[in-house]
Amino acid sequence: QVQLVESGGGLVQPGGSLGLSCVVSGGIFRDYRMAWYRQAPGKQRELVASISTSGRPADYADSVKGRFTISRDNAKNTVYLQMNSLKPEDTAVYYCNRDRSVGILFNWGQGTQVTISS
Repeated sequence: QVQLVESGGGLVQPGGSLGLSCVVSGGIFRDYRMAWYRQAPGKQRELVASISTSGRPADYADSVKGRFTISRDNAKNTVYLQMNSLKPEDTAVYYCNRDRSVGILFNWGQGTQVTISS
């Protein structure tokens, strides 16, 4: 069974940066197109960024394009999300999982809270 463990969230001022990590265990990581999702209070979970099995190409939601960068290290079974120029509307719990457009989702991890506030 695949397990997902996200980390790296925190409280940051607007304009700041954060880097998230997600370690994937129990499966063949290099075979999975991966993605980051987020869920803000009272809103549906949305896909933020996705990345191919090799690391390129990557796709982004319009709301984060130019500010967020998704990457992966297949040797470490880890997918990353570098977030720059953060805005209050980026506040959410962030999760990693398989890209739902190409495969069945794994059980969700606990996520990592990102709060953007002055």
